[in-house]
Amino acid sequence: MEFKQGDRVRIEKNGTVYEGKVMPSMEGYITIKMNSGYNAGFSTDKVKITLLGNNGENKNGGRNGGKGPKTAGEEVQKSGKKLPKVAILSTGGTIASKIDYRTGAVTSQFTADDILAAIPELREIADFKGRVISSILSENMDSESWQNLARAVVEEIEAGADGVIVTHGTDTMMYTAAALSFMIETPVPIVIVGSQRSADRPSSDNAMNAICAALVAISDIAEVSVVMHGTTSDDFCEIHRGTKVRKMHTSRRDAFKSINSRPIGIVDYDTREIKTFIDYIKRGERPLKFKSGMEPKCALVKFTPGSSPEILDHYIDSGYRGLVLEGTGLGHVSTKWIPRIQKATDAKMPVIVMSQCLNGRICDRVYDTGRDMLKAGAIEGEDTLPETALVKLMWVLGQTDEFDEAVKMLREDLSGEITKCCFK
Repeated sequence: MEFKQGDRVRIEKNGTVYEGKVMPSMEGYITIKMNSGYNAGFSTDKVKITLLGNNGENKNGGRNGGKGPKTAGEEVQKSGKKLPKVAILSTGGTIASKIDYRTGAVTSQFTADDILAAIPELREIADFKGRVISSILSENMDSESWQNLARAVVEEIEAGADGVIVTHGTDTMMYTAAALSFMIETPVPIVIVGSQRSADRPSSDNAMNAICAALVAISDIAEVSVVMHGTTSDDFCEIHRGTKVRKMHTSRRDAFKSINSRPIGIVDYDTREIKTFIDYIKRGERPLKFKSGMEPKCALVKFTPGSSPEILDHYIDSGYRGLVLEGTGLGHVSTKWIPRIQKATDAKMPVIVMSQCLNGRICDRVYDTGRDMLKAGAIEGEDTLPETALVKLMWVLGQTDEFDEAVKMLREDLSGEITKCCFK
């Protein structure tokens, strides 16, 4: 029988019935996303296929066979109002990937339009415009990529977008989220979303993540956020502030967590409702501002017991402009490293100290080592994440060549990266 991506079908095989939405499929096969969120693939000549509805609409009426709540987009359409305009900027990553059956590996081959075709519910939420910025896996992102992406985001907002979604690989998503947070003061939501498992793999999280991201993109949360699964089930997504989020697991669907902060909120997948937990900047509260410029010659160095202070000599002598040290506990390194910290700051190179513990706040005033580090010019990074501190350093040094001004900016909370008190 004839079917296409987005159609809802019933498949019968060996007395068992499966229902779901048609996903991208190889010739001679059909892959569906079932209501459970898992994918299942079948050879078309070994099953009975019944078409239930086209493009996600069931012939019995409504989304998912008339079951479940209507989306925000459906309510808007019924009221006769225009849907909000949302731009999808694709950079690649697993959410925009599929299996290359030649090699068996996942490759970035989907565009923004492919994502819309694979997840037709998105069109019920907003009027989308797709644009490909890059098609790379996220380990290939760099400071130039962040700046190009930021310019594209600003262009879409200036063109009238009510929200912007950036699809991105999960491995370096937190770096990009931080970069956009520092470069753009936004009057509308900027949402970064990805997926831990590609569209044609079992239990892909791409559809739910994308739908939840779209709902945040039309909300009043006018910040850079990351929207990903909140648990391993298909129940809700968490909305993480772009400067407080970290990937905490290699493969789980709920890999992303807010560190030293609660999430901004959650998106209930069944009801499509957003519940917020902390204060956030609301839509239209501030005008659009764009401050590009990133200094790539900055480094994040992890201290380990017994490591040689000559490691810092490499960066100082190679012309690097700033360092983030990932120290132990409250933010300590060996006393042997302290003269090198002094050497760096004497050379007008900011040195920020963070903790490998992640949770908690730096305090270099408790022990003698920490006090000596501060005397050498080290900057306490407070409760900022090490990755965020690196991106902040790169951005600050892209804004000013004045050492004292850079130090002043690095000590300030610029985009929610430093909280008044660590979350307990």
